[in-house]
Amino acid sequence: MSDVSVFNKLGGAPAVDAAVDIFYRKVLSDDRISHFFDSTDMEEQHNKQKAFLTMAFGGPNNYNGKDMREAHKHMQLTDTHFGAVAEALVSTLEELNVPKEDIDSVVEIALSVKDDVLNV
Repeated sequence: MSDVSVFNKLGGAPAVDAAVDIFYRKVLSDDRISHFFDSTDMEEQHNKQKAFLTMAFGGPNNYNGKDMREAHKHMQLTDTHFGAVAEALVSTLEELNVPKEDIDSVVEIALSVKDDVLNV
């Protein structure tokens, strides 16, 4: 069972699509981080995030965006910002009734890019 990707365990593309939609509703309602998206084309952002998470979770790699360090280098993000995004992600997965062990796998993936996102 360990060779099954997180992408497949979560339910594939439909699950990632649902998760990204819920995730951004949470992010945009969080005053700690919503301002980072004030001038963002959210449809394009949703599509990029869906492609990125699909790839990061072990699904088909159709992501052609910037790497995490490049994409976030101008934002001056802090641990507080990263934590707020992580909270939104965990809350989203809980809302979708994703099993705790799979949420833990997603958190592990998120933590693996933390230094790049924070540019440290």
